[in-house]
Amino acid sequence: MDLLAGDIGGTNTRLAIYRVDEGRGFTPLTEKVFSSQDYHSLEAILELFTADKEPSIQRACFGVAGPVIEQTSDTTNLPWKLSAQVINQRFGFEQTWLLNDLEANAWGIGALSAIDFLTLHPGNPKATGNASIISAGTGLGEAGLYWDGRIHRPFSSEGGHTDFSPTNKLEFALHESLAALYGHVSWERLICGPGLETIHSFLCRYRSTLIPDWLLQEMNRIGRAQAISNMALQQRDPICEEALTLFVRLYGREAGNHALKIMASGGVYLGGGIAPKIIERLKTGDFLEAFFAKGRMRHLLEAMPVKVILNDKAALLGAARFAAIQ
Repeated sequence: MDLLAGDIGGTNTRLAIYRVDEGRGFTPLTEKVFSSQDYHSLEAILELFTADKEPSIQRACFGVAGPVIEQTSDTTNLPWKLSAQVINQRFGFEQTWLLNDLEANAWGIGALSAIDFLTLHPGNPKATGNASIISAGTGLGEAGLYWDGRIHRPFSSEGGHTDFSPTNKLEFALHESLAALYGHVSWERLICGPGLETIHSFLCRYRSTLIPDWLLQEMNRIGRAQAISNMALQQRDPICEEALTLFVRLYGREAGNHALKIMASGGVYLGGGIAPKIIERLKTGDFLEAFFAKGRMRHLLEAMPVKVILNDKAALLGAARFAAIQ
């Protein structure tokens, strides 16, 4: 059986066709990445990708960056409206499903091997129970894996859009600045690529510091978030360093919030495109200290294993895995 799997994000749309062989797992047949912003719809991309492949595809499943309600979705960071029924009818698949992208990532965890993870904190070696996944990329995604006593069952969440909670003078000033612009200030406003840019811009104003010309040139060359991250990791600019440190602390705090809310005693996974790029900073302790800092519940967080997902195909594999077992 051949499956079409998709990972639909605000920046990139990844599509792949997998052949499912009983006992052999998933064999990739073809894969391609499209710039999401260059297309007006997912269907337009699918037309190109499936032009010579439609007869061989039986099922399709797409992880979508946005809430999925009754198999439809208005994507959060794209002006797209998706419908599993519309896609299925247009392309003639036997069945099509939409999943929240983090739910697809959660399904993908079970298809990965040990080399696809980096352990930030080992936690309890006998840890069992629910698990959490939180992913910073173009936006901030969160999902859970409910432990039913035998297997993990992924479920979606829109926790990234809950209220950002400042804890000190600097963070209250940051919140006030964003509230003036947006009204509601969510964690996603800060823990994502555009969020790092937001933090950096705020700190420049707060510290009354101008961005150096050489850094502006680098931002124009490779993008603001990438330049800020690179200069922070290379310790070439103090505001970039402060921005990334604050970003990492907020990431750790919200990861701990989500882990506590779903009692993720079985572990916490960091997905998305940002964590693998800043692993050295995640290892320094700022992330874990913010993750653990939950007062009387600190011991619960310290018992949870924390791992970074290194395989950028987790959502694709998760979408394929979901379609295969239906």
